[in-house]
Amino acid sequence: MMHVAGGNAAAFRQLTERHTPLVHALAWRLLGDAAEAEDVVQEAFVKLWVNAKGWTPTGGGLGGWLRRVATNACLDRLRRRRFVSDEAAPERADEAPTADAMIDAERRRAAVTAAIQALPDRQRAAIVLTYHEGVSNAEAAAILGVGVKAFESLLVRARQALTRALAGEGFLGGGEGA
Repeated sequence: MMHVAGGNAAAFRQLTERHTPLVHALAWRLLGDAAEAEDVVQEAFVKLWVNAKGWTPTGGGLGGWLRRVATNACLDRLRRRRFVSDEAAPERADEAPTADAMIDAERRRAAVTAAIQALPDRQRAAIVLTYHEGVSNAEAAAILGVGVKAFESLLVRARQALTRALAGEGFLGGGEGA
């Protein structure tokens, strides 16, 4: 390596002949493209030539250093592939829910329906009037023939009962409310 640092082209040629198969194999395995692997080999050896004077042996020696340089060059190329492409933009993904999501939604809907049906009649009426019919608390209280405060208390008890029922079925995590 000292000869390469001194600008000895013959010594550099020997190093490239010895290490090119190793660097090329690594780059080809990472990129899957022989032409790009050759470009990475060239980049690695250009860096070696340019940085030969400042190079100091570290763990893995010259082979390890070349592997690190080649790996970083390959990773840079792979990152660029993600952002730059000459291919047409792909079609938008189907935004329809998957079968699993539809099954889960149906299970949740059925559990909520069953939990509402299990409520005492007046609590069930409070939930239905408020959440399904969109009636204000004052109007719902008048429909049920109770005061607004009594209606709100009824609604709170209904929500708590739904929360317990749905948590018992595994539909609510810790701290979620109905």
